[in-house]
Amino acid sequence: MPPKTFSSPASQIAAALAGHAEAVCRRYLSRGRKEGRYWLVGDVHNTPGRSLYVRLTASPDGRGAAGKWTDAQSGDHGDLLDVIPLVQGCRTMRETLDEARRFLSLPMPPPVETPPLTDLTGCAALCFHPHCWYRASDEDDPHVRPAWPAMIAAVTDLDGSVTGVHRTWLALDGSDKAPVAYPRRAMGNLLGNAVRFGKQGSVMVAGEGIETMLSLRQVMPEMPAIAGLSAAHLAAIRFPAGLKRLYVARDDDPAGASALKTLSERSIPAGIEIVPLEPRLGDFNDDLMTFGRERIAADLRDQLARRDREHFLIAG
Repeated sequence: MPPKTFSSPASQIAAALAGHAEAVCRRYLSRGRKEGRYWLVGDVHNTPGRSLYVRLTASPDGRGAAGKWTDAQSGDHGDLLDVIPLVQGCRTMRETLDEARRFLSLPMPPPVETPPLTDLTGCAALCFHPHCWYRASDEDDPHVRPAWPAMIAAVTDLDGSVTGVHRTWLALDGSDKAPVAYPRRAMGNLLGNAVRFGKQGSVMVAGEGIETMLSLRQVMPEMPAIAGLSAAHLAAIRFPAGLKRLYVARDDDPAGASALKTLSERSIPAGIEIVPLEPRLGDFNDDLMTFGRERIAADLRDQLARRDREHFLIAG
């Protein structure tokens, strides 16, 4: 089966680099040497040696594509676009693509507009990894990339101890989630724990997804937020001490309704008021991306208690 072709700028640039594989190797893997149809070097960090080999031309049977590399010692593999950030120290995919464009003498793209999701105040639970390993499943294309950019989120308990990690793999151009079978995966002790934004307080908001919580924080950056990572885990979150009112940003589906019902039942003996927040579309991230900050703020104004609206809501 031939490799799947993605139309992102990163995929196009990776293909262009493969068309100049030997020149790329001489530039970025300069401590290696050419032997036959391969370039041999120690590793992707340009260490002298012979463990890593880059195919300079496609194999006669068509199974091996130019520009693909494999490290015989570590088992890692990828394409020439993966090499550039490791050798050059690029911190983001944009820096990597710009470096590749300079090498290929391609024009630089125009500056992109700032996306709506820009305010990440109080989001210490999140970090970005430009080259996060992805374990392919049986449902993935056999030629799926071994690593993608990813948003990494720390799952913590009520004391702030890390109990798990959630990963969201992203497309190489940052436009969407990565084109893999499972772009989201979590590991560790998740039940009762969550991804947390801001300090715990007497008033908080909780929801399923990280994107949902980040969307709400565009207009309520000071309200502490909890992302349960799924409807089932949202329903099972542990209530922080001192919590008096919990807004639940439910997804508009049966699982979201079930999570809200369970939380409402659990809150009664704890003396916590549960207040649902209803999105116009599937969730508040859909609302933000479709309608923008002003509309989402206006919708929240009608759903928040007056004192919370005056204290937390900053727009609309």
